[in-house]
Amino acid sequence: MPPQLHYRACNLCEAICGLEIEHENGRVLRIAGDAQDPFSRGHICPKALGLQDVYEDPDRLRRPQRRTAAGGWEEIGWEQALDEVAAGLRRVQARHGAHAVAWYAGNPSVHNSGTQLAAPGFLRALGSRSLFSASSVDQLPHHFAAWQLYGHPLLLPVPDLDHTDFWLILGGNPLVSNGSLMSAPDVAKRLRAIQERGGRVIVVDPRRTETAARADEHHFIRPGTDVFLLLAMAQVLYAENLVNPGRVGAFTDGLAELGAAVVGFTPESVAAVTGLAPAAIRQLARALAAAERGVVYGRLGVSTQEFGGLCLWLINALNLLTGHLDEPGGYMLATPALDVLGKPGPYTRHNRYRSRVRGLAEFMGELPVAALAEEMLTPGEGQLRALVTSCGNPVLSTPNGRQLDTALAGLEFMVSLDIYRNETTRHAHYILPPATGLETAHYDVSFHALAIRNTSRYAEPLFEKDPEARYDWQIFEGLRQRLEAGPAYDPATAGPPEDPAAKIDLGLRYGPYGRPERGGLSLDVLRENPHGVDLGPLQARLPAALRTANQRINLAAPLFLADLARVRQVLAAGPPAAPNQLLLIGRRELRSNNSWMHNLPRLIKGRNRCTLQLHPLDATARGLVEGQLVRVRSRVGEVAVPVEITAALMPGVASLPHGYGHQRPGTRLAVARAHPGASLNDLTDETRLDALTGNAALSAVPVWVEAAAELA
Repeated sequence: MPPQLHYRACNLCEAICGLEIEHENGRVLRIAGDAQDPFSRGHICPKALGLQDVYEDPDRLRRPQRRTAAGGWEEIGWEQALDEVAAGLRRVQARHGAHAVAWYAGNPSVHNSGTQLAAPGFLRALGSRSLFSASSVDQLPHHFAAWQLYGHPLLLPVPDLDHTDFWLILGGNPLVSNGSLMSAPDVAKRLRAIQERGGRVIVVDPRRTETAARADEHHFIRPGTDVFLLLAMAQVLYAENLVNPGRVGAFTDGLAELGAAVVGFTPESVAAVTGLAPAAIRQLARALAAAERGVVYGRLGVSTQEFGGLCLWLINALNLLTGHLDEPGGYMLATPALDVLGKPGPYTRHNRYRSRVRGLAEFMGELPVAALAEEMLTPGEGQLRALVTSCGNPVLSTPNGRQLDTALAGLEFMVSLDIYRNETTRHAHYILPPATGLETAHYDVSFHALAIRNTSRYAEPLFEKDPEARYDWQIFEGLRQRLEAGPAYDPATAGPPEDPAAKIDLGLRYGPYGRPERGGLSLDVLRENPHGVDLGPLQARLPAALRTANQRINLAAPLFLADLARVRQVLAAGPPAAPNQLLLIGRRELRSNNSWMHNLPRLIKGRNRCTLQLHPLDATARGLVEGQLVRVRSRVGEVAVPVEITAALMPGVASLPHGYGHQRPGTRLAVARAHPGASLNDLTDETRLDALTGNAALSAVPVWVEAAAELA
């Protein structure tokens, strides 16, 4: 058979770039961007090639794995594995209660429509409220702000990049991420288009990122102080009579209350703590107010700090105060073909229960992942005794990974749905590996709802899975059926698993484009259009989309106003003055996504990217030279890593990439273990979090850096 072409979207990051895959006789010959994709327009990044590498990876698990009494592993059949896993979960719950079994969902869960649509049924059958996910590592502030302002945590505006003339970016690096909580393929071309039509792009970040290097302006800011900048910008808008919310003002409450709350936060009062000159702060506020089509966007750097919730509240507020909320070129809501919000009604999933040890509040049905290890390690009633993980690696991706490593080793029972034996799943008693990537059908349930243009696309599997393999949704459904039936489960009488394709089709037909007059969108229509369907630019959706009880924006929510007391305390104390202390930040890489893809040779090859970046002044003060091995120490641990000296970093700041640390034994990751690097989260502190939202504060971690020999 001659080579054939297959079209699908890449699901390795949030950009959902369209791919054209040439294949022959079960082998991939070429992966390129799909020039006919209406969203990505032919763009791809190096990660797309990883789809082939994951499919062919000899380290990928393909059969259920069971830990042996001697500490090794053996393959078993699927029916036996599902029976034993369900029995093990029931056994722990019978001994210790339903909530003694915890769940952790990693970031890849939302990149897989099978997992996303089938896991909820399994969780209902499990009946535990001990639920954790990667959301509380890096994005809860976005959801918290959306809930308080607009009435639902999934009402997340995104920048209308294709129509804006002024883009202010705080703590984000979209040229590398291709957008984060903003699906935007080919950001480099879109950024350049802003500049070519006379617009401006400004980045505020402790590091001169790849995005900052292409921007018109870059301002350094001390890590963890964005809240002071945002408050001062709001103060300037009110003090200089620049507040002009436009049409959204007619359905916004709290404009006067917000103005009163920011009175004391003048640019002069925050200059010392942020490192930004008062004149620069004023100019940023004035430029935003003057822009006909402008937008403020903040991402990981503002989410992962101790005031993440306030930062995202203020980013939304600044867009509203300057008339850029729900306006073309501003901060707008996508209109996804498959609605992820569910039934209208008040959203009340917050603080219904708290974690046992620290009393941290639940939000969106989950507890903060910063509490996961302590809930396993602390004896007493309610102690976590078992864990189910879904395609995540929290030992490398959550704060104080070494503490979690210790906790996992002491569990009575652990099961992981994962294709790798990695730093987390090596502790499991069972690993259930689903068919993956090119073997699966896929619809981007979440990322169409965060896209800067409305499109829709469905991908059929490129290759048939092995007859002995199971899709992720089949695994979840098999466990659900067994948990619901208990010991009486009989495979002969159990109904067929619910294929997520049926749910996707139903969602499309009842979605905003499913009516005949709107195109009659359905799964069959998407199958007939393998390049995807263009549904047009972002459209104004407010106030109709609001889910608040009174259909009005709640700009001055009491939870935010009360949390300003913490800000005032920090501002009164002034900048930290610990001797020789640096503030540690992470950094994102184009060739990986969090802790993924470090086992793929073509993505990990080349120079060592796991380096500690330091400013020349900080390196000189410590007598360090380029490439020297240093030890980085925090309250919770230390790592050894080579130093990279660069003026792209603000003095007083250190930067280490996220996702490395593959030196732990017991994994099946040959390539990754040959390039182990150091884990940023062996330094991050589980006690540092945003008290308002429960999100981990992974940024601005106090560290000390010294030559490795000095700590021998």
